[in-house]
Order: sequence, then structure tokens, then C-alpha cells
Amino acid sequence: MNQRLHILFLSSWYPSRVLPNNGDFIQRHAEAVATKHQVTLLHVISDTKLKKEIEITENQTNDVRTLIAYIKTSDNPIVKFFRFFNAYIVLIRQVKKFNMVHLNVIFPVGLVALYLKWFKQKPFIISEHWSDYQYPLNKSIPFFIKFLTKTITKNASFICPVTNHLQNAMIGYGLKGNYCPVPNVVNTEVFNIQNKVPKQFTLTHVSNMDVEIKNITGILNVISKLQIKIPDFKINLIGASSSDLSELINQLKIKNTNVTGQIANVQVSEYLKSSSVFVLFSNYENLPCVILEAFSCGVPVVATNVGGINEYFPKEFGFLINPKDESALEKAILKIYNLEINTNKQEMHQYAEENFSIHTICNLFSGIYEKTLYPKK
Repeated sequence: MNQRLHILFLSSWYPSRVLPNNGDFIQRHAEAVATKHQVTLLHVISDTKLKKEIEITENQTNDVRTLIAYIKTSDNPIVKFFRFFNAYIVLIRQVKKFNMVHLNVIFPVGLVALYLKWFKQKPFIISEHWSDYQYPLNKSIPFFIKFLTKTITKNASFICPVTNHLQNAMIGYGLKGNYCPVPNVVNTEVFNIQNKVPKQFTLTHVSNMDVEIKNITGILNVISKLQIKIPDFKINLIGASSSDLSELINQLKIKNTNVTGQIANVQVSEYLKSSSVFVLFSNYENLPCVILEAFSCGVPVVATNVGGINEYFPKEFGFLINPKDESALEKAILKIYNLEINTNKQEMHQYAEENFSIHTICNLFSGIYEKTLYPKK
């Protein structure tokens, strides 16, 4: 599709001053689309420090015009809803003519997408990332949210979960629609290959450090055993660090550990490029960007076979293991240390380029936009 469109991104999650890393994968999708189309992104979030009713910020980053409305918090759900919805209307009034809506994470901002379709005749597609549609997590979703979500998905032109696994979970949950999965995006120019061999065997983990979901305790338990078997072993733990994490590291007597808070993607790429293995030991996932970024850097990966990870995980790129299986995690890392798997950095980077690059993802969405706006009769 050669026509340059104006796409209005509506995002339930997005990086902001309140949650700086929330939904950064949505930001990457928006920036990929902006290489070919005009993109305006709207996001509304409550701010406990805000004393006035609403504050609007605007910036232009990587060709994405971003308008964020910070609203005053309220414990009253009705008041909160009206502040939320009104803030979106205020933001929409600041946007010039656009062709269609790209909704990110169905609830709650899907209600605004419905409004724009029903009253402004603007079609919309959905990108979905939420793990909670998977069983048994979906059992905790309230009935009224399920009802509203069904209504929103039924009115979407296309639904684009990041994996087939998430698509099946959404269909199983009762969300019917026209599905067309589109994976997460990787900046393959930033996440590229460093041909130097690390001087130390270096394990890197990047996440939000959620102890329950990411099973950080399990990773540290394994590291405490591996440091005895692997000399000169270095560990990078990158993400939202906490005092609890430091306490556990000390308790397990883990040495040579580098713990950082959240860092920029460029810095993450430097850590990955100098790593021997990337590890993700999660109990639940969809399609973590950082696994794809590790592939793009030519770094073998050990991850749990959860969510849709296995859909984009060539067997020669590392090992998939069962969640909570610490013995399997230890064995897989030792196999990589002992060079029992032959990974080809160039092949890994090329795979990422072909499947997750900015150009690839932009073209996928462009095709979906075309089908939305100009459906064949």
C-alpha cells in the first residue's frame, strides 16, 4: 500500500511519567507504523500527584505525535470513568482529520474506539498484548468487562494479537472476530551482532522483575548452583530492581552480579550483545520483545515454553523448557556453556530481520489498514 494514511493510535497502556515503561512494545509498534504513515497517539492515565482535573502533554518522538492526558485520581469508579472518557474527547479534538483507529489493548480505551466508530464512522483494528485472556488468569476478569470486551471485538475490523496462542485464548474466552496476528517489533539496527566472544560466560535477564510472573527466585536459585560449576560467571539482572532482590542475592551468596534498574533500549542492546546466554523463566508470557531482541543480537536463549514463545523460537536458537523446572534451566545453561548447541549469529539476526523488523511490521499493518479502509466487495 503506497497511500500515506493518518492513523490514530488509542492505547490503554503507554509509557508516561507515571509508568515510564508501561506498554513500551506499543510505542515500538507506533514508531514502526510512523515510518510509512502519519501517527497520532492518545493515552490517558491517572496521576496521584495531580491536583487539577486534567493536564495534557504533547511530544513528537520518532515521528509519533503523542498526546497524554493526566487526570486526577478518584476512588469513585463512575467519576473515574467520566474523567477518563472526557479526557479522550479533549485529546481527540486536538487531532486533525484521521483515516482510522488502531486500538491497543482492548479495555478500557476500546470504549473510545466504539464511540468513534458509532458516532464518527471511523473503523478500528485492535492490537492485543494482555496475558490475562489465558486460562486460568481469565477467571478473575469481571463479567461487565467481559461483556464490554465482547462488544468491542465484535465491532473491530481486525484483531491482531501478538501470537496465535493469544488468539486462541481470546477465542476460547468468547471474543469472536476477524483475527490476523502481528508479532512484536525489534529495531534490528540497534539490536545487532557483536562478533566478539565475551571474556566471561555472561548470563543476562531483562524484565520488570515481577517475582511471581517472571520467577526471579527460580533464576537466582539456579544461578547459585551454576556459579560453582562455571568459573568466572557473570550475571546481569536488568529491570525494576528491588531491595527484596538484593536480599535474595545476598542470601544465596551469589557473586559477580550486576543489578540495574530500567535502562534505555540502546543500553539493553549493549548488554545483550556482550552476553553468552539470555534467560527468561516466566510462568506466563505472550511474546516478549526481549527474546526477539536477543535473537537479533545473535545470543542463544533459554526460555519457558509458555504463551506464544514457541511460535517464534527456532530450535537451533536455544532451549525451551517447562516453567518452574529449575533442573531443566540449569542443564540448558550448562549445555550452552559447554558449546553443545551451535548457534549462528548471522542466521539469528536474519531471522529477526525477516520476521520482526520495523519494515516487516509496518508492512503487515499497512496491509491490514488497506483491508480495513478498502474491503473487497
